[in-house]
Amino acid sequence: MPRPLFRSFHAGCALAALALGGCATGGGSQLPPASFVALQEGPGEEYVIGPLDELTIHVWRNPELSAEKIQVRPDGRITIPLVRDMPAVGKTPTMLQEDIRLQLSQFIEQPIVSVIVNKFAGTFSQQVRIVGSTEKPASLPYRANMTVLDAMIAVGGLSEFAAGNRAKLIRFDKQSGQQKEYALHLADLLKRGDSKANVMLQPGDVIIIPESTF
Repeated sequence: MPRPLFRSFHAGCALAALALGGCATGGGSQLPPASFVALQEGPGEEYVIGPLDELTIHVWRNPELSAEKIQVRPDGRITIPLVRDMPAVGKTPTMLQEDIRLQLSQFIEQPIVSVIVNKFAGTFSQQVRIVGSTEKPASLPYRANMTVLDAMIAVGGLSEFAAGNRAKLIRFDKQSGQQKEYALHLADLLKRGDSKANVMLQPGDVIIIPESTF
């Protein structure tokens, strides 16, 4: 192979490596950084009820049909006066209150129902899971504007032998229908305060933190 072409080949490889966002150090594409303090807070997607969530259901002018501290059963259903085994998991509070209203309309005229989520865990698709070399692996309910820094604070940071800069974020892309992998540099974020290593999270994200091999 002629020498100029050989140099061009290696230059192209170097540019490709840069475009991949440092796969050698992180093992995945890079996400854009998120600021430590959000410049503008905004609402997330409407909450979807999950198993073991605690609800308050209020029926206007019918206190005998209302219920407080109703926990969604592991099978995803709830029972309140006149409404038995109503599916709740996977619905937004607005959807659930409409379903309850339709059920109660068989017994009372034009019921007005409100559903309030008191304590929430969310569905698996709305939780952020952190596994591997962290002080306390956990599943966290996603909240609007949640970042990797928020998640790591919640689980107590990295363990002593964690390889934080080889961590990965696994995310399901709804548009493509495929799972994607992104590199995280948690050691830079937590030990050096590198703001570029802080990224926004999405519902359903999984953070995997490997142990150091030495």
